Amino acid sequence: MSEFSSNTTETIEDAHVIDDVEKEYFAHVKKVNDIFYDQIKISDQKAAYIFTFLLAFLVSSSDGREVFALARYLEGDLASNLAAGLLALASVGSLLCAILVVLPRNIARSTSLFWGAWPLHRPSLLQAVKASDANYLFNQYLENADILSLIARRKYRFVSLSFKTLVVTLLAYVLVLATK
Repeated sequence: MSEFSSNTTETIEDAHVIDDVEKEYFAHVKKVNDIFYDQIKISDQKAAYIFTFLLAFLVSSSDGREVFALARYLEGDLASNLAAGLLALASVGSLLCAILVVLPRNIARSTSLFWGAWPLHRPSLLQAVKASDANYLFNQYLENADILSLIARRKYRFVSLSFKTLVVTLLAYVLVLATK
């Protein structure tokens, strides 16, 4: 089943001038877009922090670098090798999840608020202006909120995984130091 259920594509169809109550809803859906956009930026920032921390850790720690050397596993005992293997897997997993957060997302739908789809949506906007269709704007913001919500959920899933594997990385590092 698609992450967009059928009820997320409901829009207002009739063209009319919006009243004060509808202006409040319009302001609300615009605010929702702003908040979702900010949350997407924050997820990218969190991923960048995790990535930077892990990269600095792996570069600056000789114990962190050694877990990627085959010789370490040939010379080490079982407990030491398990801790080192866990550290290697968790750190790589956390780095990969952090990278997946910031990768561009391809969504089958778009609105006039996405620059990449502007040529597709520009004629519809011009038609809405000619018809004085205020619902067009509301519907664009509403659909864009659906899209931003989907993007944010996907990004935060990977932020969460990256953070959890970062915790495992830190615990595994303590184990590596303890089994030396």
